[in-house]
Amino acid sequence: MGHDSSERIVQGVRAWISTAAPGARVPSNRALMAEYGASPVTVQKAMSRLVRLGLVESRPGAGTFVRAQRAPRVADYGWQTSALGAPPARLAGLTSTQRTIAPDAIGMHSGYPAVDLLPERLVRQAITRAARTSSALTRSPAAGLPELQAWFAAELAASAPADVTPASARDALVIAGSQSGLSSIFRAVVGAGQPLLIESPTYWGALLAAEQAGVVLVPIPSGPHGPDPDAVERAFAETGARAFYAQPTFANPTGARWPAATGPAVLESVRRHGAFLIEDDWAHDLAIDGESRPLAASDDDGHVVYLRSLTKSVSPALRIAAVIARGPARERILADRGAESMYVSGLLQAAALDVVTQPAWATHLRGFREQLRARRDLLLSSLAEHAPAAAVETVPAGGLNLWARLPDGTDVDAVVRRCESRGLVISPGAEWFPAEPSGEYVRLNYANADPSRFAEAAGILGAVLAAS
Repeated sequence: MGHDSSERIVQGVRAWISTAAPGARVPSNRALMAEYGASPVTVQKAMSRLVRLGLVESRPGAGTFVRAQRAPRVADYGWQTSALGAPPARLAGLTSTQRTIAPDAIGMHSGYPAVDLLPERLVRQAITRAARTSSALTRSPAAGLPELQAWFAAELAASAPADVTPASARDALVIAGSQSGLSSIFRAVVGAGQPLLIESPTYWGALLAAEQAGVVLVPIPSGPHGPDPDAVERAFAETGARAFYAQPTFANPTGARWPAATGPAVLESVRRHGAFLIEDDWAHDLAIDGESRPLAASDDDGHVVYLRSLTKSVSPALRIAAVIARGPARERILADRGAESMYVSGLLQAAALDVVTQPAWATHLRGFREQLRARRDLLLSSLAEHAPAAAVETVPAGGLNLWARLPDGTDVDAVVRRCESRGLVISPGAEWFPAEPSGEYVRLNYANADPSRFAEAAGILGAVLAAS
């Protein structure tokens, strides 16, 4: 009954407040006790609730009053314009790949595979086991867990020719995702104000990391067969650049894979100019046709800085990657990572190591490959049938995406907006170019959306293009 009485008092006083002026004095507790036949405790409970609701305010020694409604003050952040200055990078806010979309939309903008393609059981068991070890309570070495360093080094060494000294465990630095590695590499190896050769198009995250690091981007055209080695040679000679960032295998966004002769030619140019090749092997575990053969495996004099991530193949929640570098470059990158994040969670490292050293890991990768192939081929056939104007110039031999060229003169941003209004979310190609786009492109992720909706997605894109 006390609860009923206090609620009755709250409702009654609220009705009275609705007609009272701000600052009006609320009837005293004694008056309310008499009006509602309630006990002092019940009245006090009612008044406490009204205070919590922000309807009244108590003034010690004076009484309780209707709270004055204050107009919300518009915050002025204009002072930050001068304090921050111009932004250091061209990309403002999140890219299209990082957006959150409606649950019923067809999401082909993501940079990750669907959860049902990941080794869920292995990951959950590994996290449980890792939580029982000392890694759950202690810090890990700055360079990473020695066992995980050794695993990354051994993976690269497996592709090394007989006459090349393979990378050692010490050469591997465990990092929290490849994005943080790119930032450190660009700061430590290239440096602010210095030129960096970079493929065009290329991974948008590399563009952002490079510009945040203050390096000067020098675009190198890269088509279905990668860059022209002669163009790389000329760019080194003309700019004096000290590094070239590239994705020789299953490039994001195009899916391109360098021909067998291109890698050695580029590596020879890098050596001739005393420079570095920053090799991003992001899709090492995402092969569909053929295998990843890192150029870093053929280098033993420190010209290649190699980057490999487990985020796409193990779990986005276990952001574990590695940089493999030799000589002073390794020390500079490690120093930058130490200043940036000190060390990577030992718990996550232990879980990732557990996953990739289980016998079931190889089985998972085989199944993963078949799933990616089926999804890739289904989306290709769906586009050919329902959106023939979206031309896929390169059938990717690995990775997660199709790179589709739209008819010349197409307003890509308008196409993306119209597709989204119909329930299909895709990424505009301009985000992957360090300079002006060489054509009208969109990127379509075939590894995240429900394959049963690929025909529907292609139908939406085809209808929008036909109406453009």
